Amino acid sequence: MAQGTLYIFSAPSGAGKSSLIQALLKMQLLYDTQVSVSHTTRASRPGEHHGNHYFFVSKDEFRQMIEQDAFLEYAEVFGNYYGTSRATIRQVLSTGVDVFLDINWQGAQQIRAQMPQARSIFILPPSKEELDRRLRGRGQDAEEVIAKRMAQAVAEMMHYAEYDYLIVNDDFDLALSDLKTIIRAERLRSSRQLLRHDALISKLLAD
Repeated sequence: MAQGTLYIFSAPSGAGKSSLIQALLKMQLLYDTQVSVSHTTRASRPGEHHGNHYFFVSKDEFRQMIEQDAFLEYAEVFGNYYGTSRATIRQVLSTGVDVFLDINWQGAQQIRAQMPQARSIFILPPSKEELDRRLRGRGQDAEEVIAKRMAQAVAEMMHYAEYDYLIVNDDFDLALSDLKTIIRAERLRSSRQLLRHDALISKLLAD
C-alpha cells in the first residue's frame, strides 16, 4: 500500500488557512484525507471541541509529553504550546491516508528535518490591509492582541520561501482550486502510482 503524504499548511493568522483546509476536506476528493488534530495548552475558543479542533491539555501535561518524546514537532506561540503526536501521524500515513497539518513555520522546520518527504504549502493574504480587516472581523481579540498578531504575521511571512508551494488567498474559490490541484498532482507522482497500480503495470508489461 502506498504511504499517505503529510501536507504542512502554514500562514499568518487571518490568511484563511483553516477555512481553506476545511473546504478542501468537504470537496469529497477521490482519495482519503484527514486533518491532524494537534495538542495545545491554550484555552478553547467558542465552538471548539476537545479532540475535534485540538486536544486541550495543561502545560504540565504538555511538558510531560515532551519528556516522553511524544511530539513530532512542538512550539510555543503567544505563550501557549502546540504539538503534533508522532505516533498518530505515522499510523495514519501508513494506511495510505493523506494528512493535513496546520502549523507555523517553526513546526514546519522541525517536520521537514524529520520527514523530508512531506509537502509544504504557505498561504499569503492579498495585502496587510485585508489581513487587518479579517483579524478585526473575528470580533474576538482586543486591539493590543490584533497589533501583536499583525507583527507576528510579518515575521511568519518572511519564511514563505522555505515551502514547496505558495498560494495567495485573494479569491477563495481560486485558492481552493489551487490546493486541490497540488494534492491531485502529488497523488499522480510516479512513485505513488507504481505502488497503487503495481498489478496493472505488471500485466501491461508482461510478454
